[in-house]
Amino acid sequence: MVRKTILLSASMALALALACVAAALTAAPGVGQTATVTLVGAGDIADCSVAADSATAKLLGRIPGTVFTLGDNAYPDGTAKQFRKCYDPTWGKYRKRTKPTAGNHDYHTRGAKPYFEYFGRRAGRPSRGYYSYRRGSWHIVALNSNCKEVGGCGRHSEQGRWLRRDLANHPSLCTLAYFHHPLYASGTGSDTPEVKPLWRILYDRDADVILSGHAHRYERFRPITPNGEPDVASGIRQFIVGTGGEPGEKMYGSTDPNMQVMKRNTPGVLKLDLSAGSYHWKFVPIAGKIFTDSGTDGCH
Repeated sequence: MVRKTILLSASMALALALACVAAALTAAPGVGQTATVTLVGAGDIADCSVAADSATAKLLGRIPGTVFTLGDNAYPDGTAKQFRKCYDPTWGKYRKRTKPTAGNHDYHTRGAKPYFEYFGRRAGRPSRGYYSYRRGSWHIVALNSNCKEVGGCGRHSEQGRWLRRDLANHPSLCTLAYFHHPLYASGTGSDTPEVKPLWRILYDRDADVILSGHAHRYERFRPITPNGEPDVASGIRQFIVGTGGEPGEKMYGSTDPNMQVMKRNTPGVLKLDLSAGSYHWKFVPIAGKIFTDSGTDGCH
């Protein structure tokens, strides 16, 4: 009886130890594991004449992770006063975890000087405004689509050469890029052909996701090539998230054939959960709005 009791106790102890090991592996990443990380944000954000920027900022307070901005951070002209009075009390509460990009309204003030002074080193070098960083197993690239302000967006421009070097020096299974101007957008006047060379470089390096703003609405596209052709195997999925707070605008013209979901007049943020080999997206609207959009896809 004593021997059976000892054996039973040993078996229970072993089972308990194995359970603890399994729980530890589930709770915290170990060798060969990478934690899921979160990016959250939008573009076309702060304007002292509206309230939606305060409402989208409240969403950031409830969602942990890195905050991205997709340009046009402070309306209407990106002045130091507008950053101080409009952006800082809203999205500025989360500046320490923000990785921004500049929009055309930020450049209404010469050289986007207040933008670079407000964000400091987080915005990259003032003459460039593009940089990269890593989150989890993902390589993240923030670019400057104000092409004329940084010497162009061509393959052989300074930014194009930098992007090619950056992607070559940081090989990754999963890559995400963001900048203000979308290559494709529904309607007339929101698409920006000048950024196509940047798309081409990213596509050639198997990038998975591109985020843009500029159009004051939400659009999700199917995976496509830089030429706008559907490509399920290696295409880039584009999101337009110009929903940070600036009022919506009328849309003229037809919808883009590769656009899968579009919603106007619904401020909100896009939440991206980035895992090893896949990503999950969810559009989160401000209080009082019900539209949402979510899904999951794998990396190339």
